[in-house]
Amino acid sequence: MAQVFQDLVVWQKAHAFVLQVYKTTACYPAHERFGLASQFQRAAVSIAANIAEGFRKKSSTDKLRFMNISQGSLEECRYYILLSKDLNYINEETYKQLTQSIEDTSRLLNAYYTGIKQFRL
Repeated sequence: MAQVFQDLVVWQKAHAFVLQVYKTTACYPAHERFGLASQFQRAAVSIAANIAEGFRKKSSTDKLRFMNISQGSLEECRYYILLSKDLNYINEETYKQLTQSIEDTSRLLNAYYTGIKQFRL
């Protein structure tokens, strides 16, 4: 059983995704510094941050709320990956890497959400 949020594999995957996003957006055009790059970074951080915040919540209802916020931020990032590709800010290889990372995180987050939901019943 996880003692701290860092023990959660879903948080570890989300954190790795955040690091990928920061590395990727560092190469975006300067005019995107306060635009797409910033939005993408904040949404990515929100995934991991809400998993961490929800981890210590006492009620499963509160935990589920934070996981749902995290899921929303994940979907926002899914769009930013596509937009970045369509704007030619990332190449096909980076697109595939980010997509694989977000898919892995999404599967784990959905499983974690389902586990919390089932445990409360």
